[in-house]
Amino acid sequence: MSWPIMEVRSVALEDFDERLRRYRLLTPSDQRQMETSLRRDGQIAPVVACLRDEAIVLIDGFKRLAAARALWGFTSLSTRLIEVDEHQAKAAMYRLNLIGRAPRELEEAWIVQSLVHDDGLSQVAVASLLGRHKSWVCRRLALLEKLCEEARNDLQVGLLTPTQGRQLVRLLDGLAAMETWLAQRGRSELADGDFRLLQDPLERLVRQARAVTEHGEAFLQEMTST
Repeated sequence: MSWPIMEVRSVALEDFDERLRRYRLLTPSDQRQMETSLRRDGQIAPVVACLRDEAIVLIDGFKRLAAARALWGFTSLSTRLIEVDEHQAKAAMYRLNLIGRAPRELEEAWIVQSLVHDDGLSQVAVASLLGRHKSWVCRRLALLEKLCEEARNDLQVGLLTPTQGRQLVRLLDGLAAMETWLAQRGRSELADGDFRLLQDPLERLVRQARAVTEHGEAFLQEMTST
């Protein structure tokens, strides 16, 4: 297919490849708002896509595509072509959505997880690609990987907020640290001279116990306020 980079063309709705759709969270209210906008103002800005083996892979514009398909009279969308590889396309999804509605944390987590596990990038490389700190990447991974499947499903449908998810992750981390400490040698196996060695670990355990309490209270407060 001959299509110059950055050129805008009209693309039929049925010709879009939506393989990257799984990294976007489209709620019914999002679609209704977009339908209202398209009906009132038409398409204001082109959607963004790249070419993959002659397929027109949509990168930005999933709400507009879903809304256009739901409305009578829309058969195509103006589309701007960019040149990116597989992981650059995911990074472009993140960066392009910073212009309008910022990506939801769950969407960010999906993109980060795919870049790390599917594309084989290191967390440092993902941080550089997305222009974020490595700790941000770690938090997004934890949001998916440290929660059970039920909690992840609740996140996806909105029953659990990202803030609640983060509190759960911190709570689980604190509990795991406490369990690790408690699994070490018991008091009966220590010689008299070893007791002084317990001071630092015990102080850490106390801090962890306090952190578990704080995160648990914060999580309960977040739950009761929604």
